[in-house]
Amino acid sequence: MLKAKHRVGLVFFPAYDWAISPSHPEREERLLYTQDQILEEGLFDIDGIVELKPDLAGLADIQRVHFCVPDVWSVATESHFISAGGARTIGRAVMEKEIEKGFALVRPPGHHAMRVVHGSRGFCNINIEAVMIEHLRRAYGLNRVAVVDTDCHHGDGTQDIYWHDPDTLFISLHQDGRTLYPGSGFPGELGGPNAYARTLNIPLPPHTGEEGFLHIIRHVVKPILEEFQPDLIVNSAGQDNHYTDPITHMNFSAQGYAELTSLLNADIAVLEGGYAIEAALPYVNLGIVLAMAGLDYSHVREPDYSPERVRQEPSVTEAVKKTGDLVLGAWRDRGRLRERLLADRGCHRRSRRIYYDTDGINESQEEVVQLCEECGGALKIESNSDRGAHVLAVHIPAKACRSCRETGYRWYDEARVKRFDRIFLQDRPQDKYTVKQKD
Repeated sequence: MLKAKHRVGLVFFPAYDWAISPSHPEREERLLYTQDQILEEGLFDIDGIVELKPDLAGLADIQRVHFCVPDVWSVATESHFISAGGARTIGRAVMEKEIEKGFALVRPPGHHAMRVVHGSRGFCNINIEAVMIEHLRRAYGLNRVAVVDTDCHHGDGTQDIYWHDPDTLFISLHQDGRTLYPGSGFPGELGGPNAYARTLNIPLPPHTGEEGFLHIIRHVVKPILEEFQPDLIVNSAGQDNHYTDPITHMNFSAQGYAELTSLLNADIAVLEGGYAIEAALPYVNLGIVLAMAGLDYSHVREPDYSPERVRQEPSVTEAVKKTGDLVLGAWRDRGRLRERLLADRGCHRRSRRIYYDTDGINESQEEVVQLCEECGGALKIESNSDRGAHVLAVHIPAKACRSCRETGYRWYDEARVKRFDRIFLQDRPQDKYTVKQKD
């Protein structure tokens, strides 16, 4: 009988009651084919690979991460609570040492959901990885976390949530945003001044293959992770880099995904995108599970796989290496650049426009963060949508210093509901969420 080198837990949740439309790529069949393949290959007959049942995330789990407008119930369905709960189940099992590694094969996905949520972006309403991470921080005192997002689309939601968090390293490998939704994720996006270079983006040219992805993992991601020394590594495991995916333009294979998983050696993987429902996902997920378990994955092959089909052009190889060197340079020079950003006291501001492509909502944001050398800084966001919502959201980080905590409460207390529809306060040190609204 086969025995896994690492005890691996899997959670499945296909979300039968949630779909954008019956024929949309983001539908329940995405996971049903994978679930069937896992069962047909007899993976649960292997000693050390176990199935866990998804838990239900609570309201506090969502409010610890998001400001949902006008409230959580308006933007999330029961499926979102179960999907986030499935990721949380895996996280708890890893922290309790019931398993060594875990894979949450759940939907709806989450990495496009930002801190403020007016609706659905890129099929995402609730950021299930962030819900899991912040639950583990609250329940187990988890400190440093690294999120490596290997979805073909830039993980702009996860980036936004952790933009000002010096204890979370977010690294995204994705198809160049000039050629694919959401049009972001460039090397110059390096995080807020209090968490400079804790966000690292590695945009890859269309048609990047295994050579390019694995070069970045070996020569950029791994050295940075070794220096950052996270307590937990989470892989946002999107599978839409596959050469058969209908909405992207990359040349990755099931073997490549398995090798990436083995090299990255993440504690937890959470499923994101991947829309070649029959041609890719069953094989990719099978390879990932075997790699997490430390088992041989050399036999995992797609029926139409051909090395020639996924060969990487020399020009792509050169571009990938240049981008990797650029990102490494920013990481190594982060201390000097952060000192320059924090030289001025006071607050840092940025303005943004955000489009919710799934729901057709336009949002504008004015963000202010207090510059601070001790913590992530008190944060306030004034948000307007073209649906008429006007809110103010105040976030006090979990490890806030006294000054930032006082600033956050001052912003909240001074804000008037006559001007805003709702005023939110996210007090992470006390794990408290408060809302003021018009009568």
